[in-house]
Amino acid sequence: MIEPRTMLENINLKMKLSREEYKRILPNLQSRLYDLEKACWDHGISSLIVFEGWDASGKGTAIATLTQRLDPRGFKLYPITAPRTYEQRRPWLWRFWLRVPNRGEMVIFDHSWYGRVLEERVEGAIPEKTWRQAFRDIVEFERELADDGTIILKFFVHISKKEQKARFDAILANPLEAWRVTEADWARHKKYKEYLEAGEEMLELTESEYAPWTIVEGTSKWHARRKIFDTIIAVMEKRLGADAPALTETSADVLKDADLRAAMESLAGGGL
Repeated sequence: MIEPRTMLENINLKMKLSREEYKRILPNLQSRLYDLEKACWDHGISSLIVFEGWDASGKGTAIATLTQRLDPRGFKLYPITAPRTYEQRRPWLWRFWLRVPNRGEMVIFDHSWYGRVLEERVEGAIPEKTWRQAFRDIVEFERELADDGTIILKFFVHISKKEQKARFDAILANPLEAWRVTEADWARHKKYKEYLEAGEEMLELTESEYAPWTIVEGTSKWHARRKIFDTIIAVMEKRLGADAPALTETSADVLKDADLRAAMESLAGGGL
């Protein structure tokens, strides 16, 4: 969770975790999250997990790793893009209300309602009065969900402007991946400072005890993924209390499976 008045620019982006250590701990993290997913399902505890952050910060690959060993019947993933025409004719949070989790279900948002106070704000797509009103709408939206018993976890994956450019360049160097970096990505990169300022205000005005933000240092993707796993696991264990499943050691078969997946990831370049 972020501390009061913490600034994104003061976050230590040099936090690291070795690939070897990551490979060692990942099977246990995935196995534990699977057990907690099932326990939350059995006890009707819903959870909502939001991912925000910079382009190329590793949100997509973190989500892929997070969900890789989950039971697909117990979670839903929603990648959020700009609202469609028919959605613009309704209250702006309507499309998100339609996607809130059922009892016991986990719902993950790759981008979310925070686009209104980030991209729509910075790009001038809406008037200032509208995005300022959105802060109150968001707080009330999250409070209502939390009051109904939903676990809310929000992650902001943070990298520097220099690191973002290096990742864009690395993607462009691969002919099979170059399509992933668009003119819009570069345009947002040039406005890094404006997005940083908007992000600071977003974190400050929407941080709460019932819907906390966790800033994830994203320079090391191994560190970032571990922090995300650790945070979700800790919150679910706390909510489940005595109903949390007992810890079990990862089997040899799971470890072998993890080695195979790590090898495949290495061949694919590891992702960004």
